[in-house]
Amino acid sequence: MKILANDGLSKEGIDALQHAGFKVITEGVSQDQLIAFINQNDIEVLLVRSATKVRQDVFDQCPGLKFVGRGGVGMDNIDVAYGRSKGVLVMNTPGASSISVAELVIGHCFSLARFLHQSNRYMPTQGVSEFKSLKKKYEAGIELRGKTLGIVGMGRIGQATAAYALGCGMKVVYVDRSKSEVAIPIQIAHLDPISVTLQASSLDDVLASSDFLTLHIPAQANGQAVIGQAELGKMKKGSFLINTARGGSVDEEALKVALRNGHLGGAALDVFVNEPTPDAELMTIDALALTPHIGAATAEAQDRVGLEMASIIIEHLSIKA
Repeated sequence: MKILANDGLSKEGIDALQHAGFKVITEGVSQDQLIAFINQNDIEVLLVRSATKVRQDVFDQCPGLKFVGRGGVGMDNIDVAYGRSKGVLVMNTPGASSISVAELVIGHCFSLARFLHQSNRYMPTQGVSEFKSLKKKYEAGIELRGKTLGIVGMGRIGQATAAYALGCGMKVVYVDRSKSEVAIPIQIAHLDPISVTLQASSLDDVLASSDFLTLHIPAQANGQAVIGQAELGKMKKGSFLINTARGGSVDEEALKVALRNGHLGGAALDVFVNEPTPDAELMTIDALALTPHIGAATAEAQDRVGLEMASIIIEHLSIKA
């Protein structure tokens, strides 16, 4: 049975699949050539991350497909329900990247709190000639300890982020459509884990009380932003917004206004509308910390994704391999 890992797969995942008798192809095929490649090479398993789109035309025109796997959490780049209606197994690896995304969120919190993103932009060009002025400009940072982190969406990633934040001494509030209470396990080296129980709040309460707000929600079915002009207006003046979830979860035009008029102290974006060609104007705003959709892109997460996906495929398809 042939597997096309079109957006790559870790060596550990490849080794596990090959050991189970699968042939793994890691050649990157362009979107416009994907259907032809699948049919010409008798591909039965297609693995993707976020780059490759698997829409209805792929399911319709590739009758030999038996399995489509998304290495990661969100599956908005796959027409999941339609694929399943055609008898194709469509699955993801929801737990593999939680730690990696959570650590990026906390990293952005530190960066925003201490202006690291800005000082790193200007030290190479102005550090010698304007050292004192840069020092004065960036010396008014804040500490995370004692601040409140608001989390919109308390799934696996939200819970991992809460654990890191609590470990940093932050207060955590959250809103979630289905979880009214969560127990967050906190692991401290050499000590037994402890658990902190949190109660859900309303979105308005989370917006109003958070010093930092982070989103961990899937793309919305209606395509509308979860955080738009009205929600930004309810956030504390000088607070910070972080989006590592999906481009479009935050209204980028409204965010520009909130940053430029000083209502928000700053924001961090790892995901963008129109990836991989984000709004060029966003790239120029000093108050924005920017990363190129790397939330799940750590060596450890990729290993977990590969092994988890290999385990799923072997469990469901090895009899036919």
